[in-house]
Amino acid sequence: MKFLDLARVYIRSGGGGNGAVSFRREKYIEYGGPDGGNGGRGGDVIVETVDGLNTLIDFRYQQHFFAKSGQGGMGRQRTGKDGDDIVLRVPVGTEILDEDQETVIADLTELGQRVVLAKGGNGGFGNQHFKSATNQAPRRANPGQPGVERTIWLRLKLIADVGLLGLPNAGKSTFLSVTSNARPKIADYPFTTLVPNLGVVGVDGVEFVVADIPGLIEGAHEGRGIGDRFLGHVERSGALLHLVDGTSADVAEDYRIIVGELEEYGGGLVEKPRLTVLNKVDALDEDELAERRAALEAASGGEVMTMSGVAGTGVTEVLRALRVLINREAAASEPDAADDEPWTPV
Repeated sequence: MKFLDLARVYIRSGGGGNGAVSFRREKYIEYGGPDGGNGGRGGDVIVETVDGLNTLIDFRYQQHFFAKSGQGGMGRQRTGKDGDDIVLRVPVGTEILDEDQETVIADLTELGQRVVLAKGGNGGFGNQHFKSATNQAPRRANPGQPGVERTIWLRLKLIADVGLLGLPNAGKSTFLSVTSNARPKIADYPFTTLVPNLGVVGVDGVEFVVADIPGLIEGAHEGRGIGDRFLGHVERSGALLHLVDGTSADVAEDYRIIVGELEEYGGGLVEKPRLTVLNKVDALDEDELAERRAALEAASGGEVMTMSGVAGTGVTEVLRALRVLINREAAASEPDAADDEPWTPV
């Protein structure tokens, strides 16, 4: 299945049915009077999060969604049938944006959430509604209200516990492939990852979800390379894993490029808990490893872990450190959570 995380959609709710003008005329019935029924209500346009979806590809082939209009009222006090609603089924993590792509209408982060995007028009009153002591034979009825027509954008932001960051060929896809059942494309050239990938990672009997996004380069916020559009998929992550290629000539500069792109993107990404890891250490000797680890620690201002995704060296320790970050972030987001066990760095 192809991956699509942004789609433009045109929606229109149903219009209400018109009220009816009718009079009761039956043989041998002395008193007639108005009996025109009301019009039916128009259908709503609803968006709902469902299980089993992780892409918006369905909205590439259908962009127009129109709900049914209500039926007009009829004689004998019969109300018209309400129009059928139409439901847009989207993955969990979908944002609904207005036409300007900035105003957030709804943010759907839970399974089964339903939001009405466009309400159907009310049906018009029939002439029976206007009967009174002073107007016993009204000859007017209301038209139904028109439906709402609008253009919206659907933007998918994957929900994961950990987001992977790094320059192209930093080893993100390799890390995901050796720690989960995900099978992202892996090759010895940049930008092998073109769309985000999700993998379920387990350590010490605990599982969490890791999201791998295409690599960033300097100037990604200006559209260079693949750009920074995919950073939205790690906005919801509780922690970030920043992989730095240990075979790079300047690991400190590689680190600063990614942090600079996070700052330019905004969204609070640079403030998220972040674990910095020097990857591909199996290709370094002891002196090179010590030198580049020291340079990276000086640039990041904190402790740096080492790992080799290919050889499996240090992978378990990295996963355990990520689990600690996730637990700490979860505890911080729950103000009523008890602090029975203080956090200690790994």
